[in-house]
Amino acid sequence: MPRYLVAIDQGTTSTRSIVFHEQLQPLASARQEFPQHYPQSGWVEHDPQDLLNTTLDTFRRALQQAGIPATEVAGIGITNQRETVVVWDRATGQPVHNAIVWQDRRTAGYCQQLRDEGWEQIIHRKTGLLADPYFSGTKVRWLLENVAGARAKAEAGQLCMGTVDTWLIWHLTGGRVHATDATNASRTLLFNIHKRQWSAELLAKFGIPASLLPEVHDCAADFGHTDPTLFGAAIPICGVAGDQHAATVGQACFQPGMMKSTYGTGCFALLNTGGMAVNSHNNLLTTIAYQLNGQPVYALEGSIFIAGAAVQWLRDGLKVIREARETQTLAQTADPHQQVYLVPAFVGLGAPYWDPEARGALFGMTRNTGPAELARATLESVGYQTRDLLEAMQADSTALSEADTVLRVDGGMTASDWTLQFLADMLDSPVDRPQVLETTALGAAYLAGLQRNLLPEPAEFARQWSLERRFEPGMDAALRTRKYAGWKEAVRRTLSR
Repeated sequence: MPRYLVAIDQGTTSTRSIVFHEQLQPLASARQEFPQHYPQSGWVEHDPQDLLNTTLDTFRRALQQAGIPATEVAGIGITNQRETVVVWDRATGQPVHNAIVWQDRRTAGYCQQLRDEGWEQIIHRKTGLLADPYFSGTKVRWLLENVAGARAKAEAGQLCMGTVDTWLIWHLTGGRVHATDATNASRTLLFNIHKRQWSAELLAKFGIPASLLPEVHDCAADFGHTDPTLFGAAIPICGVAGDQHAATVGQACFQPGMMKSTYGTGCFALLNTGGMAVNSHNNLLTTIAYQLNGQPVYALEGSIFIAGAAVQWLRDGLKVIREARETQTLAQTADPHQQVYLVPAFVGLGAPYWDPEARGALFGMTRNTGPAELARATLESVGYQTRDLLEAMQADSTALSEADTVLRVDGGMTASDWTLQFLADMLDSPVDRPQVLETTALGAAYLAGLQRNLLPEPAEFARQWSLERRFEPGMDAALRTRKYAGWKEAVRRTLSR
């Protein structure tokens, strides 16, 4: 029996492949960035071929670094940026247009129309989501309406659609499998999370033919085998979950009340609510956290669009830093008498505000404000936004109380001790950083290993979760209150409505 698992982590700015031993020790990894495309203000696209090519390249390099042949890989787990969507020709496999990225806001006008017509209540009741450009459904509608010939081809059954996992599965299997998993389906605005099937009513409203849609499987399931010409063997694809859901699995948040937050391009917090889909009254999302053996586990989710991307802005836009890690040193040297707030609404504000028209703003600058104060404001914005989410979750769910909240964190930004200490201070709750920071890839590998009977059931996997460091709150309560009140005022002045 092959003894290795490979996780493909296809993200918003890069693709990574990680080889794991059957006991989930990472052995080798390869990463490759790819370009972002911004055709208009608020529009964000990827070349779908870049997503595929970086996947193939990193997979091959990771195997080479591990020194193992493809025949030794027991299974592949795929985790992916969610809501980003591709529409392609069923016969040729060629995309009809660039992928429209989850950050893209081009359908904001149509979403407002849906709200004006009273459709948001229907959408929320069926999908747990909101009428927002963030989700895939309105993006697909835009493609069918705006790409020449796409509508006619779709009506003739000649096109496929899918989130990035589906796009990769299709090409990795040589076009033999058109499938997704329940977590990615639950982010499309087209999937009834209670009945766990595509919604005919919403498909009709958006004008999307059902023939475009992939089959929906459990997170640990048979998604076909790779074409042997790609890697030298037909490898089973047997674990799939959207990135935030895979991180929830990788953080072993299997019990109701457990919460994780991933800090990458954006920030995404999920609270396990068990077998009950909790309806949010505070602008949070209800989503399928994961689905195993046909049984869904639900979560409340708060989605922040910009977290690590704000650090990239400091680096690439303002050019005040050369590397992301410089922000921690700068934040430590910032003038304590200046209170600068960055509201990073570069592509609108996500939960709990959901204002697609809001745009980024800086408040509190003085003549002495410099790179150190900007770096501190950027890192602090992550803590403030997370507190916004936590307070909304506490208001929505009896599974979470202020007294026993412990947040498990992962993602690139969690390498910064300064950021996590501020996070604990602002939440007034402990923050746990695991031994394995790449929990998204870990979750994908675990799902693949579970399907291949290499790894134990979730309860046993949870007992193996390992803490690297706990950050305890230490900020004075009055200072915490004053700083957060300033943040709320900054947000109020940034909102478009």
